[in-house]
Amino acid sequence: MKKIFLPGFFLVLALLLASSFLEKEYPLAATKAALGKKLFSEKMLSKDSTVSCSSCHKPAFAFADTAAFSTGIGGKLTARNTPSVLNMKNRPYFFWDGRAASLEEQSLMPIQNPDEMGLPVEEAVKRLNESAEYKMLFQKIFKQKPSAQNLAAAFAAFEQTLETVDSKFDDWSNNIGKLTAQEERGRQLFVGDKAKCFDCHRMEDFTNDEFKNIGLYDERKLNDAGLYNITKKESDKGKFKTPGLRNVAVTGPYMHNGMFKTLEEVLNYYNSPDWFIDNPVNRDDAFKTPLRLTPQEKKDIIAFLKTLTDKKYMRRQ
Repeated sequence: MKKIFLPGFFLVLALLLASSFLEKEYPLAATKAALGKKLFSEKMLSKDSTVSCSSCHKPAFAFADTAAFSTGIGGKLTARNTPSVLNMKNRPYFFWDGRAASLEEQSLMPIQNPDEMGLPVEEAVKRLNESAEYKMLFQKIFKQKPSAQNLAAAFAAFEQTLETVDSKFDDWSNNIGKLTAQEERGRQLFVGDKAKCFDCHRMEDFTNDEFKNIGLYDERKLNDAGLYNITKKESDKGKFKTPGLRNVAVTGPYMHNGMFKTLEEVLNYYNSPDWFIDNPVNRDDAFKTPLRLTPQEKKDIIAFLKTLTDKKYMRRQ
């Protein structure tokens, strides 16, 4: 009998064998989110292949950094403090100044930033296409070769999985746990009229997703003008996005410039803001009056804030 060989037989066989190999070697890279997780730690996506997303967004520290400013390529420092990327699924915009409107848009910006990963997205995509491993993974998951669009989609899919809802506070909210007397006092202060934390830090992730100037902007010192850099509106000078407070006890230092190392320092600022900044510009009215919390009340609020830490990060408190 005459043998007939189909032209694409060996190619199909090779793809099947390679796919089987990849599933065995990279079982986590079977979905967009899993691929995004792998890419999150991929140093190839930086200009000199020395840093990745996880270099600044450290998983062990609730995907934040432990320094006021993170170190990018060539030892360069970021312009702002690295925030956690946990609980970003439902945010309407991203970065301290809200310049990205989606997780997809946000995910590619650090790659291009000259102080962070410093690599044009076109070059990042080229490198992925030159990698047999990544080319196969993208083909398997997206049915197409790596591109800027599906690279962003993979990152976004991974970040959407980074939701934390397993804290002591969540147990209390679901009537399966209790707060201590001190934590309950802190909660009452948090939502009450004296501290008024809940005015800005509300909803399930403890943020109203608004922009506020809490009094850290001194125009004479030409420091970071925040939202103004995007909108060019005078009324936006010194405004920054209100961060969510889930896992806040393990994501210090705090503020857009990382100026406060501890939660105690944060509360000390709100208690006496004029002691820190000589000439605050455009400060929101809500932050012009010191809170006048007692030392015990500050401790109580911090005790409550620690209940917002997901159990997987409790050891870091």
